[in-house]
Amino acid sequence: MNADHDLLIIGGGPAGLATALHAARAGLDTIVAEPRQAPVDKACGEGLMPGAVRHLAALGLHASGHPLTGIRYVQGTHRVQAAFRHGPGLGVRRTHLHSVLHQAVSEAGVPVLPLRVGEVRQDATGVTVPGTGLRARWLVAADGLHSPVRRSLGLEVRNRAVPRYGLRRHYAVPPWSAYVEVHWAAHGEAYVTPLGPELVGIALLTSQRAPFATQLQRFPELAARLPAETASSPVRGAGPLRQQTLARRHGRVLFVGDAAGYVDALTGEGISLALTGAQALVGNVRRGTPDRYETDWNRATRRHRVLTELLVRARQEPALAPRIVPTAERMPRLFAAAVNALA
Repeated sequence: MNADHDLLIIGGGPAGLATALHAARAGLDTIVAEPRQAPVDKACGEGLMPGAVRHLAALGLHASGHPLTGIRYVQGTHRVQAAFRHGPGLGVRRTHLHSVLHQAVSEAGVPVLPLRVGEVRQDATGVTVPGTGLRARWLVAADGLHSPVRRSLGLEVRNRAVPRYGLRRHYAVPPWSAYVEVHWAAHGEAYVTPLGPELVGIALLTSQRAPFATQLQRFPELAARLPAETASSPVRGAGPLRQQTLARRHGRVLFVGDAAGYVDALTGEGISLALTGAQALVGNVRRGTPDRYETDWNRATRRHRVLTELLVRARQEPALAPRIVPTAERMPRLFAAAVNALA
């Protein structure tokens, strides 16, 4: 049975749309299935690290937002910060980023169909989505943290670690810094991302289940800056954050973005990794080397995965967790090197 398309992309978030854009520019006949209407919002720290900004620029895309000059850790009286050495990051609303990518994909002539896909069937020459009539030589699963495609193919790995969750809300207050601030408390972190002249985003990462307002009170210095009446968006949540998969390729199905596996949001690299993975995936399909995608994905994400894994493990050790920020404060050069290794 012949395939109608080169790529069928399941999921129209940043990973799926970036893959579609790379594919269209590589001359691949591409189609995207995404049931949600654009722009799509989700729980996200909304801070693009410099690597993500560079990837967008390479695609000829520009998103408006608040420039980010570095990362600052805060724990009580302890503070340490590091400036980005390779250009600024960008604080940008998730909905705006999605709109920029969606418009570029539309202008590239890639159809985005309002379809929800959970089951796929593949053979030696392509992949079919039952009940839709869609068939392509390759299927790209960009369907998020809890990928239905990954689950349907039996690729999920049981995670025995303590689950962590993310909560996000916006506040209509002027940013007090151009740094992304990470405030540390006993059971979680709070990320402060400047997004505009009168807007900050607060993302809470925690292993405890409790309402956003309750979690925020665990960061007294931060809570004092954010009166309840300045909250300007509903709370959005995501998790458990850690998701593992047996492989990035299964026959003619390739995984990208969060669907390809996720460690934690602690280092804020989700969008950068999605854009990097999209480029590697399309490059290998175009060259006819899909077997290399797993290797290229592992090479491109290794530094991030190792550093994030080490930080999360230290975070979950009662004896080590309180020492992370004070230790970084005593060794600012090491902290700066770690920040820029991921930037």
